[in-house]
Amino acid sequence: MSSNPMYMEYVDDAELQPEPARRRGWRILGWVSIGLSAAMVVGSLTAYGFYRQAFGNITHEDTDALVGPNRPKKLNNALNILLLGSDTREGANAKYGRSLRNDPPRSDTMILLHLSPGGGQAIGVSFPRDLMIPIPSCTRKDGTKTPARSLDQINNSFTYGGASCTVKTIEHLTKIHIDHFVQVDFQGFKAITEAVGGVEVCLPKDVNDPKSKLRLSKGRHVIKGETALAYVRARYALGDGSDTARIKRQQKFMGSLANKALSAGVLTNPSRLWALINAGTKSLTTDDDLTPRVMMQIAQGMQGLTSGKLRFVTVPSGPWVQDPNRLQLTQPAADQFFTALRNDKTVPSQRKQNAGPKIPPSQIRVRVYNASGINGQARRVADDLEEQGFQVSVGGNMPASRTTKVLYGAGADQQAQTLAGLIPSGPKPAPRMGDAVPGTVDLVVGSDWQALKTAQGVQTGIPRQQGEIRATDDICKE
Repeated sequence: MSSNPMYMEYVDDAELQPEPARRRGWRILGWVSIGLSAAMVVGSLTAYGFYRQAFGNITHEDTDALVGPNRPKKLNNALNILLLGSDTREGANAKYGRSLRNDPPRSDTMILLHLSPGGGQAIGVSFPRDLMIPIPSCTRKDGTKTPARSLDQINNSFTYGGASCTVKTIEHLTKIHIDHFVQVDFQGFKAITEAVGGVEVCLPKDVNDPKSKLRLSKGRHVIKGETALAYVRARYALGDGSDTARIKRQQKFMGSLANKALSAGVLTNPSRLWALINAGTKSLTTDDDLTPRVMMQIAQGMQGLTSGKLRFVTVPSGPWVQDPNRLQLTQPAADQFFTALRNDKTVPSQRKQNAGPKIPPSQIRVRVYNASGINGQARRVADDLEEQGFQVSVGGNMPASRTTKVLYGAGADQQAQTLAGLIPSGPKPAPRMGDAVPGTVDLVVGSDWQALKTAQGVQTGIPRQQGEIRATDDICKE
């Protein structure tokens, strides 16, 4: 196999067999992509008549009764769904560790998926398994109660009291109301990756990991099934072996999966769509309130979602003062971030706001061209424009240019001035000759491009976090 980083190989599962359990330290950080994919495709169920059949696959749990009445107040129409990965060895999952079959299942994957109304943004917030936080007393399914713990690893909440205890713990920590939870397992993860036709990943080096049975060369690969599971299970063969590094790798995986589901025709192909839905729902356990009607409401609310609006972040955290192998929240950054999520808006800033646009961004059509010489720059700029509400498309590459240009078609001069006012270099709009489109502004991104300004009155949503990942990012870019 080639070591060329641009080389892409489709990997066959046949050579990979599931490894026996060697210790309790196996941690899975990939199943949550199933929940994310299911959320994105569920809106198409009615169109293809699979609505109730798919819903019948799902296992349900009475979370409200177990979590109890003292919960954070829901402040707005944003939706918060807790995605959990369970390492249960029951049924077909037994081959991934028969010695653990009688142990309580653990959840080493905890992602709070925050969905703004209208598909304005979707943010997956990862909680590292080693994060030290208080765990409240929880009620188990059998009615018994667990003792409150002043400080413990966050993933132990699932072991102590199941999904409802993790919901209660994260609500207690963040003061964010969690509307629903979705729990998935090994088999569902494999089925989802097969249903979408594989997920593209990028390895920085050759990997031959005897523990996970992962054998891949450096560069790009499309992986699915057992190979994909081995990829998300590998810990020490990829990265520095830390939970933080693995979370980042898994966020890239989820972004790649989401990007494919949204852009590769999966949602418009009935047979592929049904395979994805059928695979995903068979692996799910959810709360009782996640009914078919609620699923449709979620889907309708996400119709404006594009892959450029998908972001993955990790809660602000750093080494725990008592043990650097554990983590603690970084304050006040963590509380500020939770406040922004809770209110579905940007953290208040003392910065002077820029002058407001003369025409609302939602009424401005922009085509973005790349003349910067930087791969993927047009897509990144388009994502920024989408965040501010512009109607955006990517027009491709142009000859290299140092300066950024704003050009416009007939009737779009005021729209061009609005856009130019948000660009730090202050380009002067000019009519576009030749293939100009009436009513459309063309943004030619040069090598002098800087971050887009935020216009007054435009809400760009939850503030960006250091190291965040977008679904449209180049998977080979570190």
